[in-house]
Amino acid sequence: MPVLKLALLLLGALTLSALVWHIGIVRIYEAVARLGPLALVTILLPSLLMYLFEAYGWRVTLGIWADRLTFWRLWAIRTAGEVVNMTTPTAYVGGEPLKALLLKRHGIPMVEGMASVVTAKTTMTIAQILFILAGIALGFWLLGAQGSAGQTIVAGLASVGLLVFGVGVFILVQRHGMFSGVLGVLRKLGLRISYLDAREGKLRDLDRTIAAFYTQDRSGFLLSTAMFLLGWLAEAVEVYVMIACLGQPVTVLSATAIGALSVFIKGGTFFIPGSLGAQDAGNLLLVTAFGYSEVTGITFALLRRFRELVWIGIGLVCFAFTARNGEASGASL
Repeated sequence: MPVLKLALLLLGALTLSALVWHIGIVRIYEAVARLGPLALVTILLPSLLMYLFEAYGWRVTLGIWADRLTFWRLWAIRTAGEVVNMTTPTAYVGGEPLKALLLKRHGIPMVEGMASVVTAKTTMTIAQILFILAGIALGFWLLGAQGSAGQTIVAGLASVGLLVFGVGVFILVQRHGMFSGVLGVLRKLGLRISYLDAREGKLRDLDRTIAAFYTQDRSGFLLSTAMFLLGWLAEAVEVYVMIACLGQPVTVLSATAIGALSVFIKGGTFFIPGSLGAQDAGNLLLVTAFGYSEVTGITFALLRRFRELVWIGIGLVCFAFTARNGEASGASL
């Protein structure tokens, strides 16, 4: 598996390099050079807004345990966990256990922390589906259902339908005991994992905590979903700002469609480390489908990469900060 991941990473790097070479390094450099430092800072502001909304959406799922730490510390923990999600081919869930572990270091029990991670990921995915569906609807309206763009949107709609079904099943499983259910299935298959067997009580507590969120805190469920939806809508703001800074005309509707479909492309290439190459080629094709030039498309894709690199750096700083302070607070308890 590591060999396959490395091969996909190299293939992605080659794809991105080929796109840049095909369009022209000089043309891309000229487009970026016209931006200036102020525009680059402005481009980062919507993603900051996105991270703030998403941190609040997660905070809601913690319930009474949210008072154990400040909003900014929770924001730092989430930002640290997102580094793992962005840089590893784990379907954007690899950083979730890290978030629960960091919460534990700040005084929140592992059961409650892990339950909040699972429920927040669920409400985030529901909000993501709503955002993508809005983007597909806008794409149909703005581009029509003819040609390659229409075929891509139809394929996207079918994929989202499968995603909706999957999330519905996932929620149903959570409400009926996801972790203890997995343990039961393993036992029926004759597989005994001593680590899980020793923590059967904790797993059942985790299932009860997750189920309670859906059945007893429906207002929290709706509020968390709404906060994550606002976070996804910040993606549309980012698209608008990027294209406007590149000196191209853009509307709120087209920015929303591009932002939502870009999220869909990124999610569909999770198996490639960092979605390298595939995400960039997808963004290029997406932006050109809306009538922009190849230079604008690849520059847009590279600006998205620039934003990701900045947040990876911020996430690493947050991880160092939360890990160090978490150990200190844990020692004082």
